Amino acid sequence: METISQTLARELDQPPEYIENVIRLLDEGNTIPFIARYRKELHGAMDDTLLRTLEERLQYLRGLLERKETVKNSIAEQGRLTDELAAAIDAAETLAVLEDLYRPYKPKRRTRATMAKEKGLEPLALRLFAQEPDCPAPESLAEAYINPEKGVETAADALAGASDIIAELVSDDASIRAMLRELIRARALLRSEGDAEEDSVYRLYYDFHQPVARMQGHQILAINRGEKEGFLRVSVELDRDLALQRVRRAVVRPGSPAMAFVRTAADDAYDRLIFPSMERETRAALTDAADEGAIRMFGLNLKPLLMQPPVKGRVTMGLDPGYRNGCKVAVVDSTGKVLDTAVVYPTFSEAKKNEAIRTLSALIRRHGVEHLAIGNGTASRETEQMAVEMIEQLGGSVSYAIVNEAGASVYSASKLAAEEFPEYDVNLRSAVSIARRLQDPLAELVKIDPMAIGVGQYQHDMPQAKLEETLNGVVEDCVNAVGVDVNTASPSLLQRVSGLNRTTAKNIVLYREENGAFLSRKALGKVPKLGPKAFQQCAGFLRVPESGQVLDNTAVHPESYAAAEKLLALCGYTLDDVKAGRIAELRTRVAALGAETAASECGVGVPTLNDIITEILKPGRDPRDELPPVLLRRDVLEIKDLKPGMVLTGTVRNVIDFGAFVDIGVHQDGLVHVSQISSKFIRHPSEVLAVGDVVKVVVLEADEKKKRISLSIKQVKEYKT
Repeated sequence: METISQTLARELDQPPEYIENVIRLLDEGNTIPFIARYRKELHGAMDDTLLRTLEERLQYLRGLLERKETVKNSIAEQGRLTDELAAAIDAAETLAVLEDLYRPYKPKRRTRATMAKEKGLEPLALRLFAQEPDCPAPESLAEAYINPEKGVETAADALAGASDIIAELVSDDASIRAMLRELIRARALLRSEGDAEEDSVYRLYYDFHQPVARMQGHQILAINRGEKEGFLRVSVELDRDLALQRVRRAVVRPGSPAMAFVRTAADDAYDRLIFPSMERETRAALTDAADEGAIRMFGLNLKPLLMQPPVKGRVTMGLDPGYRNGCKVAVVDSTGKVLDTAVVYPTFSEAKKNEAIRTLSALIRRHGVEHLAIGNGTASRETEQMAVEMIEQLGGSVSYAIVNEAGASVYSASKLAAEEFPEYDVNLRSAVSIARRLQDPLAELVKIDPMAIGVGQYQHDMPQAKLEETLNGVVEDCVNAVGVDVNTASPSLLQRVSGLNRTTAKNIVLYREENGAFLSRKALGKVPKLGPKAFQQCAGFLRVPESGQVLDNTAVHPESYAAAEKLLALCGYTLDDVKAGRIAELRTRVAALGAETAASECGVGVPTLNDIITEILKPGRDPRDELPPVLLRRDVLEIKDLKPGMVLTGTVRNVIDFGAFVDIGVHQDGLVHVSQISSKFIRHPSEVLAVGDVVKVVVLEADEKKKRISLSIKQVKEYKT
């Protein structure tokens, strides 16, 4: 029998020793970001996504192993555990298969079969089910089991009870269930029909059927929601005659007088017990697969949203559009500190719009605003048009970007926002958040529950615990990939750092408020409740720009400082050269030495050596700076301006199963269907697109009335020429 590490090695196509190393590191309490970054030699440089998959499968397989022991113990207590059954249980690869094996021995609620057994009819059922050639006719055999005291008045009553027992035996047969599971997977259809007369968003599924094997995740989730809301009736359909033929073949033995009786009982088992159960199981399996795919897409969409390049070092004006309550305005400096606030009413009238332009223009001149961040919610379109008119009057010295404001209202009404901005009301806090999202999306978005950011489909239909776990993992990976300035980071950001939690994050902030800025990573050891293990996990991800040790402002872990200094010495450099930026030839000199030789001399592996080189070449580097910059605009289009064939630049806002939505500056995002993304075959849009990507698109169709825009990426070259 395979061990868990062998199973994981096979599933993940990784060497067993790497798998065993990761399992040991996890069991020792190391975090995924720490393992991914600082233990590469032990796992062959697996990335954080693969490591999280490994961790998830490890938990599942350990749970499966624990369940196997529970099942074997339960059956053994009944005195029914055989060597063959124990081997089958040990070999079960999924919980579904394991539960099939356990079904005949699992304590049951009171059923028709258990009531028949209480009447003493089990021997009759077993005799008939055996279908021996010399078995008497069922009717004559049943005569001996008539017992009015137990409610068996006639032979027909006895046979009815025996049939119920046989039906349950057939239903509990693991091999029959496995066979039918495969048949359903290969041949069944999922059908949905309209259960309401009125039109709805589910009309596509009012008369819908498709093979179970070809169902797409978004279809399953839409059908489930339509059923839940009372618009659809949903069923799984399987050729009954074909299924019965397979079941009969498994249990009916020709040539016995009991054959017909058993066949009838088997048919009853299929219709009453097996298929309803398998239908529920099939629906659950489809939903689980759809949920898993949707949650994966949430993670894929969230990561680039968090990793959007920051627009650093610029005074920014945040605009939170609105109708009745006006447009809330906040000006923040290059560090995110609030300089000024206001409320204007550009949608009330032409006069109010002109007044808003005068007010905002004065704020822009007073504070040297360079960028506007406009929320994409209610009244965003009108606010954008006003902003463009204002930018023209200012001579084009200011640019703007539309910012996804999802979750801003959740943050602004939170306890955290009240603590951060006690002097501002809820609406103005939203404007501050929108401005900061442009300046540093990651630092601002970590303050919001990732499930409130809204970067997927059917968010509220997902298993919330699993969704939260996945999204929190993405946030953690992003924060640690970028690194955190320990002297400026908020508690919300710090608590996402590997090894830290809410308590230690708050303690770090309290310590620097009471003692001044941290001047070294080593000083973190003075923070209450931040012990050696926590320091080991977090130190490499925290940056200390004020430190005299230049390595404290890099992702080089303190445990590798000696190796870094040794490397510099081997190449004829010092830490002072790193500070002065005089190590441009470092890679060339390492290549001349040979990476293996240099790594051996420094006492580290080649992956760690390469990471050290990358970091000391550019202390304080932000990996987000290497991504395409945010698309800033000075003009605006409307849907009516769009014509087929127009080539525009846009930003991917969301990636879903059937395509991607792209912001092209007309307030209404356009859809690039999956068939219009690439000239090459792709299974899913996420293979080539991610949230935040800046892409060239061509307009295929623009329907102003329905507010629908169809775009293509693959046809751009065709229209350009």
